[in-house]
Amino acid sequence: MQRRRRHPRGRLLGALAAGMVVAVMGGTVAAPDLDRMQTQALQRFGSTAAETVTAWRRMLAESEEDRELDKLARVNSFFNRRLLFEDDAVVWRQNDYWATPLETLGKGAGDCEDFAIAKYMSLRLLGVPAEKLRLIYVRAQIGAAGSGVSQAHMVVGYFASPTDEPLVLDNLIGEIRPAARRPDLFPVFSFNSEGLWVAGATTSSADPTARLSRWRDALDRMQREGLTLPQTR
Repeated sequence: MQRRRRHPRGRLLGALAAGMVVAVMGGTVAAPDLDRMQTQALQRFGSTAAETVTAWRRMLAESEEDRELDKLARVNSFFNRRLLFEDDAVVWRQNDYWATPLETLGKGAGDCEDFAIAKYMSLRLLGVPAEKLRLIYVRAQIGAAGSGVSQAHMVVGYFASPTDEPLVLDNLIGEIRPAARRPDLFPVFSFNSEGLWVAGATTSSADPTARLSRWRDALDRMQREGLTLPQTR
């Protein structure tokens, strides 16, 4: 896939600043019920999964009073260390399945979307506002610079302010890096629990509306499992 080269900071900021085109969630939601998640982890996935959920809850509790940057580091490290990377075809016997954090923790494995969703939801539970976080669907360059080969990938972007350079949380690279240090990523669209943003200059054939349908389905399943998001507005 050949693209016109742009400065990575400008590329990510430009794509993510595009207008919001779809609203995702609205209305009042119940408080998260992590005890319910704990019970379901044991019932659906067994004792090892329940222990993993316990470790996740402990990490959240220990991170509550941290600065936002420290919350990013804790959450990113937890999932990158705890989870194995596996394709959906292996974990779920499906071509493209967006797992809930409970499902991902229960399986102990997932693909890039599952890592990103689990990190995003954990940071939201820790009080990081939705407007500071985006799930970013990108094309990730494979091989040497200029190889022209890329693959679909998803990361989490954190914006300290709307005009700041985003920090990128990724399962491929353990270190949280600013966008300027991720020239291998080419954004297609981004979204969070409140809306979807489409990059204006992309040649990807990815359908944001279809992806948003998977996100809505994942959010619905999260609510049934007891994982709902706090209101920040």
